[in-house]
Amino acid sequence: MPALFYDEKLWLNLFFAAEWAVRLAMIVVVPMRRSPEAAKGWLLLIFFEPTVGLILYGLIGRPTLPQWRQQRHVEFEDLSRPIFERLAQHPNISRPDVGVELRKAVTLAENLGELPILGGNAIEVLAEYDQLVDRLIADIGGARDHVHLLFYIVADDATTGRVIEALRDAVARGVVCRILADSLGSRPDFERLLPRLEAAGILAEETMRLGFFRRAGRLDLRNHRKIVVIDGRIAYTGSQNLVDASFKSGLTYEDLNVRVTGPAALEMQAVFAEDWYVETGDFLGDPRYVPDPQVAGDIAVQTLPSGPGYPRENNQRLIVSLIHAANRRVFITMPYLVPDDALLQALQTAALRGVEVTLVVPLQIDQYVVGLGQRSYYDELMEAGVRICRYGKRFLHAKCLTIDDTIAWIGSSNLDIRSFALNAEIVVLVYDARVCARVGEEQARYLRDGEMLSLETWRQRGRLVTVAENLARLLSPLL
Repeated sequence: MPALFYDEKLWLNLFFAAEWAVRLAMIVVVPMRRSPEAAKGWLLLIFFEPTVGLILYGLIGRPTLPQWRQQRHVEFEDLSRPIFERLAQHPNISRPDVGVELRKAVTLAENLGELPILGGNAIEVLAEYDQLVDRLIADIGGARDHVHLLFYIVADDATTGRVIEALRDAVARGVVCRILADSLGSRPDFERLLPRLEAAGILAEETMRLGFFRRAGRLDLRNHRKIVVIDGRIAYTGSQNLVDASFKSGLTYEDLNVRVTGPAALEMQAVFAEDWYVETGDFLGDPRYVPDPQVAGDIAVQTLPSGPGYPRENNQRLIVSLIHAANRRVFITMPYLVPDDALLQALQTAALRGVEVTLVVPLQIDQYVVGLGQRSYYDELMEAGVRICRYGKRFLHAKCLTIDDTIAWIGSSNLDIRSFALNAEIVVLVYDARVCARVGEEQARYLRDGEMLSLETWRQRGRLVTVAENLARLLSPLL
């Protein structure tokens, strides 16, 4: 062997040169179409650990869907366009004028999510865990044609067993039942459930399938949506998964959901149908899945899907805009809030200009590092005048906002970089003072049962805790 192969100094120099080549190259690559916070996090990791950073960046650094998924989304848009054009002409489809103050929010949401505001809906707010399950089972019992379910977590437990039993009975009546479950969120339970579901005649698929040979793309791009649609006329969404409330040891979940009847149910049907098409190639374009819309009430509702399949971070853009436009009150209930600079500044600025900004978060968070990172923002938020309440009665998993008592935002999305850029999410915007008041009742209860933080007391926490929080904050763009 040539002596060159045994020259340790030469190989060491080549290794250092390669590390610097990685650092310099990634300075150009990383910031492309990425938030400054995420770019800084990745560049910091790559600067100190180029080899590890490059490997991690290759695995989870690019928040884009694989080409075949992108193509399926384009195909669905082409296939569904005639259906949307037909529905737009239906006499029961109305696009109510919500007034000058809300019109910009409506326009922004439509331009981001490509779904319009629709009138003629009724809304029921469901704040108790078992209440959602009972209501859902009753509606499945009344289904005549189809039931579609999509959840991040579908567990093999008593709660899911009750729903599966209702679906089994529906199939026996001739109702077509479909379930989508996220491959990671529902692992390993969903794999155990599949034989039972198939034996019952329920069509079941995983979303964002894991595995090196399944063309999954980036492994941590997940489908975090919660959707149920029954006969194209009733729909549910919110924060609750299909799982027992106490499925995590030491925690009991508390969620908030809405039941929607009326034309807006068809928008949630469209979101489900697109996810189903992407995973299966089966286009649900038959008129049975897109029935003539029926007026059920007088509430204006707009559905906003988001995720890596969209060119922009839909929820981040909308929420920042809503906060900047708020005149009197912003009330946020959120389990995970790790804001980017734009959201952080929007919250601070709103409070500084006299808007009452209230944030309710859980006392206990089930993700330790995320919880540390979240708490690192409390000081500067409270310093600007944001009120922060920690709710400890249960693990508060509800995800909702009310703005000026005129807009309610309810759905599956958290206010963090993961929900904004990496997860497929869904929320509904309800432009109605009555629904805002109903959500406000639950938010007031969270305040009564929670503990309001004071800036003086918060600043007395230990130095080691503060250091840990700040370290977690540095990592937050990567989590």
